[in-house]
Order: sequence, then C-alpha cells, then structure tokens
Amino acid sequence: MSDALNKAEAAVRAAETDTDVVRIVAAVLATQQAMKEQDRPAPPAPLAQRPVGLYVAAGIGGAVALSFLAMAAALLAVAVAVGAVATTVCVLVLRSVWQDMQRGR
Repeated sequence: MSDALNKAEAAVRAAETDTDVVRIVAAVLATQQAMKEQDRPAPPAPLAQRPVGLYVAAGIGGAVALSFLAMAAALLAVAVAVGAVATTVCVLVLRSVWQDMQRGR
C-alpha cells in the first residue's frame, strides 16, 4: 500500500507543472480518503447479558414441580393398587356368598 502511495507522490511531483494533472490527482486522493472514511465499520453493539438467575430459578422450580408430579403419580399408583385389591377381595367374598346361597346353605 505504501508503494502505491510513493508512486502517487512521485506522479504528483512530476506533474506539478501541469495544473490539470494536479487537480485530477488531488481529486483522486480526496476521493480515496473519503472512501476510506466511509468503509470504516461501526463499532459492534455491546452484547446484552441475559439474566442467569432467572434461568437458574426456573430450572430449580421445574425440578421441584417435576418431583412433586412424580410423587403424585406414585401415590396414584398405590391408590389404584389398593383399590384393585379391595375390589378383588370384595368380588371373591360376594362370589362365595352367592355360591352358598345357590347351594341352599
């Protein structure tokens, strides 16, 4: 890049007598400087930090809720099992009573 600038400066010095060439070179250099200023990217916006505490609280709350749901499901399973045993015993007793009534006892 500096080699190109050295060549441009040498061309300007050689053309100092010709005013048209000097004006053209000055216009080209001004245009290049203006383009360099426009090409500079804007600084990146700062990254927004996410609320980590909110995510941790949501995770803990979800784990607690899930454990309560698991306990509720286990209690429901126990209740269904007790109900099934009680129903089975009731049906067997009623069947025995029915058979006794049919035999005339």
